[in-house]
Amino acid sequence: MKIHLLAVGTKMPAWVSTAFEEYQKRLPDHFALMLHELPMERRDGRSSAQKLMEKEGELILKAIPKRAYVIALDERGREMTSVELSHKVEKLQSQGTDAVIIIGGPDGLAPVVKAQAHELWSLSKLTLPHPLVRVVLAETLYRAWSISAGLPYHRA
Repeated sequence: MKIHLLAVGTKMPAWVSTAFEEYQKRLPDHFALMLHELPMERRDGRSSAQKLMEKEGELILKAIPKRAYVIALDERGREMTSVELSHKVEKLQSQGTDAVIIIGGPDGLAPVVKAQAHELWSLSKLTLPHPLVRVVLAETLYRAWSISAGLPYHRA
């Protein structure tokens, strides 16, 4: 199974790339995490947040691989424990399809993207900066995989 992370925004600070890549390389080939950065619409005050979200939404929808299981990150999405997420990951793996996890831009995800998603997930009730979300998500997926694989990484 491949997990495609579609993230709006490019040019992340070096620490984000370093941390993301650390967890990415820990995952085995049969559970690959692949980052696809999408350009963020320029926030120059000329367009409303709604219009910017809609434009970013169009880019996101075009980037979703065919037949992928789509998960959108949203503050109103389902929160899970690490063990619950490991069970979810096992279920997705058993379906034999790739998954896509979407991180929107600073204004969130367009309603059309949320409607396309099979599930909405939330990483936290806290508002997290989008660069940090990439790192937290990569670690969370590594933790879920390690639980499923029976590795001692997760000690809770």
